[in-house]
Amino acid sequence: MVTGHDARVKLLERNKRPAVPLRHTFVQRPSEETPRHGPLCEFVRNGDLRGLRAYLVVVAASGGERAEDGWTTELDSMVWARLFDTDQHTGPRGARAAAQRILDRLQDRGLIHRARSARGSRQIAVTLLREDGSGKPYDRPDGGDTADRFLRLPVVFWNERFDARLSLPAMTMLLVLLKERRWSAFPPDKMPDWYGISADTTQRGLKELNELGLVERRTRYKEAPLTPTGTTMLHQYALLGEMRPPKPGKRPIRQRDA
Repeated sequence: MVTGHDARVKLLERNKRPAVPLRHTFVQRPSEETPRHGPLCEFVRNGDLRGLRAYLVVVAASGGERAEDGWTTELDSMVWARLFDTDQHTGPRGARAAAQRILDRLQDRGLIHRARSARGSRQIAVTLLREDGSGKPYDRPDGGDTADRFLRLPVVFWNERFDARLSLPAMTMLLVLLKERRWSAFPPDKMPDWYGISADTTQRGLKELNELGLVERRTRYKEAPLTPTGTTMLHQYALLGEMRPPKPGKRPIRQRDA
C-alpha cells in the first residue's frame, strides 16, 4: 500500500534538489521589525503540528517548474491527503476533507492560495505565497537582502522520516537552528520576544533534538560583572550530521533501507 512517506519521497525525487529553501521570515522577521516572530509561532501556539508538516510539504512541492500563474502545484485532493497523512485513520472522503481543512488554515495564514481547477473537480491547485504570511506572491529567495535570506531544509528531513518522528517543539527548534548560525545560544527568557515561542517549547525541543543525535551542545561562559563570580554560563547548540544543511551543489544523503 502506498503511504504518505512514499508520496513525499517521490515528490522530492521529482524536484531533484538536496535541500528546500525557506525564507528566514517564516521563522523570524528582520531585527528592525516589531514583533520579531514570524508565522512559525502561530503553528506552535495553536498546537498545529499537522499544519506545519503540511506547509513544509507544500514548500517542497513548489520547487519544480514555475507555472504561468505562480509557484503552483496541482494534485488530486486524495494525493494531498496522502502527502499530509490524513488518510491514515479514515476513508477517502474523510481524508480529502481533512486535507482541505489543513489547506484552508494555511490559506487563512496568508501562506498559500488554493483553488479547484473546475467546479466539482477533485484537482486542487496550491500556489505558494511569500513565507512571511503577507499574502504577497512568492518568488525564489536569493539571499540578496535581509528580508530575502533563507534557510535550507535538507531533503533527509523527509527521506529519513524526521518529519513524522519530531514533535512540534523539536520541529520548531530545528527550523530555528537552521535559520541561525552554527553554535548559537537560545536563552529561554528571550525566546518569546525573539521567536514568539515559550521557554518550555524551547527546552523540550532542544532536549528532543539532542536525544535524537541531531544537535550537539557546548557550554561557554561570558562576562557578567554584577554576578558573584563575574561570569555567567550559557549553552550553545549546533546541528549535527544529517541535519546540517548541504552545501550548494552537494548531492543529498541517500535514504537508508527501511
